[in-house]
Amino acid sequence: MKPLSPSAIDRSRRRFVQGVTLGGAVAGLGLLSSSRAWAVGRDAPVAGSFHPHVLSGTEFALDIAQSPVNYTGAARLATTVNGSVPGPILRWKEGSVVTLRVSNRLRVPTSIHWHGIILPFRMDGVPGISFDGVAPGETFVYRFPVRQSGTYWYHSHSGFQEQVGLYGPIVIEPAGPERYPSDRDYVVMLSDWTDENPSRILARLKKQGDYYNRARPTVPDFFRDVRDQGLHQALAMRRMWNEMRMNPTDFSDVSGYTYTYLMNGTAPAGNWTGLFKPGEKIRLRFINGSSMSIFDVRIPGLKMTVISADGQDVEPVPVDEFRIAVAETCDVIVEPQEDRAYTLFAQSIDRSGYARGTLAPRPGMQAEVPGLDPIHWLTMQDMMGTMAMGDAGHGDTHGTNHDGMAMGDAPLVRHARTEYHNPGVDMHVDMPRNNLDDPGSGLRDNGRRVLTYADLHTIGGSLDPREPGREIELHLTGNMERYMWSFDGVKFADARPIHFNSGERLRMVLVNDTMMNHPIHLHGMWSELENPDGQFQVRKHTINVQPAQRISYAVSADNLGRWAYHCHMLYHMEVGMMREVVVS
Repeated sequence: MKPLSPSAIDRSRRRFVQGVTLGGAVAGLGLLSSSRAWAVGRDAPVAGSFHPHVLSGTEFALDIAQSPVNYTGAARLATTVNGSVPGPILRWKEGSVVTLRVSNRLRVPTSIHWHGIILPFRMDGVPGISFDGVAPGETFVYRFPVRQSGTYWYHSHSGFQEQVGLYGPIVIEPAGPERYPSDRDYVVMLSDWTDENPSRILARLKKQGDYYNRARPTVPDFFRDVRDQGLHQALAMRRMWNEMRMNPTDFSDVSGYTYTYLMNGTAPAGNWTGLFKPGEKIRLRFINGSSMSIFDVRIPGLKMTVISADGQDVEPVPVDEFRIAVAETCDVIVEPQEDRAYTLFAQSIDRSGYARGTLAPRPGMQAEVPGLDPIHWLTMQDMMGTMAMGDAGHGDTHGTNHDGMAMGDAPLVRHARTEYHNPGVDMHVDMPRNNLDDPGSGLRDNGRRVLTYADLHTIGGSLDPREPGREIELHLTGNMERYMWSFDGVKFADARPIHFNSGERLRMVLVNDTMMNHPIHLHGMWSELENPDGQFQVRKHTINVQPAQRISYAVSADNLGRWAYHCHMLYHMEVGMMREVVVS
């Protein structure tokens, strides 16, 4: 299926969100080799007296409060850490013990979860699972050893506080020298801001799951398809989607219709800027700290070399573009040689908007901002997995199985009985695909070198060479029309905990029975993604499972306690795509 025409998109709203925004609580967020925060963008107004900064050492005081922001011309209150969005960069040292005193200045309970950090479960910061939360007016002291290095982040696990600003970066220096040294080092934190009350967003989604999708097929699109494919094919395609009561452009539940996409707390018009000198080696630490937005990132004119995924060093991979799911981090090295500006461009997966910033030799410089890529329809392989891998007649599908898997070798799955006769489950995938070399819908065959999970290889290999002794299979399930999300058709409130035996090595298998991407995060333990042959691929804390895909990863149950296990799409987690894992 050809991409939708521009008429299918609410252009006026998107232009407003991207080009007329005033800037927010923070004009920039940077990190230099000297560990001093540095920000430019003097043309970007700053609301309030907030200043980006780095906190380093072993003792930290973090105040959570409400602070005024203005990203769209309308004043709003954000939930901030030390008065800024994002919160300050926390810079730790591997091998140290950090103490963080979190004081709650709100009228409601709050929390901070240290995403991707391996620590004692009482310090994990998930109310109702690892602790009671931080009550209004109280201070909670987090204290734990730092046993890793790399790029991570922190965020609230209380209600919708993450959506309204409570998040920030973590940079952990290795105990020894950096494997990939650089001349400059910047955090690039991506996020999504809305002037709407998050509870109102969820209420709208429950009434109409595609409320924020402004790229639904239109009458002009139908006539275009009739011209390109013929009347019979165009009618058949629409009949199929209508019978399934599904939307072929359903990439994001919440879009640029309400979101303003931020880079380091700065709207596109604010143009966050990081300086460089031609010939320098620059490390960019990308963090997707958004609530619901997956981004496709590129720097036109610059090749990026991926050196780390989710804080773990990987064998270098040169790419033009990479997709970063919610909660993932990705470190790249760039080496600009010319005395010119370059645009950091992060477009949302549904092409409804973008975050952007600039790398430049001098303040005030800008480069051209590329246009958004066209919107492609979801394909049969995004719905049916291997059953459609050979069908090249629908959308931007490759038409082949990249791992050379014959149709007869396709993984067959069994669905839990709770998936049947269940109003919360509107789709089953019986033969999911298990290839890791698919960049995903909208990025396939786009002419650029796009990163995939198959490209990532953690240096040093697996932390535990044992073969998993047992396997747990879970299906990612949902009903978009009713806006219900779950594991195996059972929402969190009705689910029993998953039990890991202390010290065991086990395999988690996830099968995505939906047409949405789901970034799945297991707290407290590493997830070691396997290739289709069951061999170690890459170590991560968040693994994005594509539509109609089966993935597996090994886990060592080496951290006693109670842990959250969930989709990191905030509204998916909120309505039920979450479980508790107990290691005992």
